[in-house]
Amino acid sequence: MRKRTPLHTTNPWRRISRTGRAAIAAWLGSLMLALALMGTAEAADKAEAPAGTQVPVLLALGTSLTAGYGLPAEDGFVAALDRRLAERGVAVRILDAGVSGDTTAGGRARLDWLLTGEITHAIVELGSNDALRGLPVAEAEANLAAILETLTGRGIKVLLAGMLAPPNMGADYAEAFAAIYPRLAERHGVALYPFFLEGVAAEPALNQADGIHPNAQGVEVIVEGIAPHVERLLAGTPAP
Repeated sequence: MRKRTPLHTTNPWRRISRTGRAAIAAWLGSLMLALALMGTAEAADKAEAPAGTQVPVLLALGTSLTAGYGLPAEDGFVAALDRRLAERGVAVRILDAGVSGDTTAGGRARLDWLLTGEITHAIVELGSNDALRGLPVAEAEANLAAILETLTGRGIKVLLAGMLAPPNMGADYAEAFAAIYPRLAERHGVALYPFFLEGVAAEPALNQADGIHPNAQGVEVIVEGIAPHVERLLAGTPAP
């Protein structure tokens, strides 16, 4: 079982390019998201739950990193995670709620629309666009806190995926931004994966030409790191 990766003391972001940053209007993002959610029930090669048990429904709430920006659907994060869990015999249905360009405020605004009574678990991958745009850290924390309160208030088990700010935002901003994720995880009693892009950030071979979005190989590295944490979330097993 992969051990929890400690939060970095040095920021791995390097050689970040701002080109290729996707920004989708809210109404268009909602439309694309609705179409994605409609297709999740038709996913193939799923592990089957034992007879008489309910298959967990996992909401993947995130940005272009969750949505698989620039990649075929089968190479995106949700599809890759789905395959990895199926290989491990883990029965789950994943709802892709990634929207390119989304901020913590955007995720907060669309959360109620996304939630249905069938959702049992959630991954929250938000904050990268806040950091890239230099949005106030306090606002990002408040938005994430509201999201966690809504999810846990409905009994949904959450894995919070941390994010780091690029170094060009300055050391003070980067330090303050990184600190919100462990603080929120502790405060709201949710599981934490310290850095969603662990092993991928600033690695040219694992990213697309913009230096921001992972390529298919990078997605596989992300999934390799986070999948054990997702598996523990679904099983209700505490982190080691």
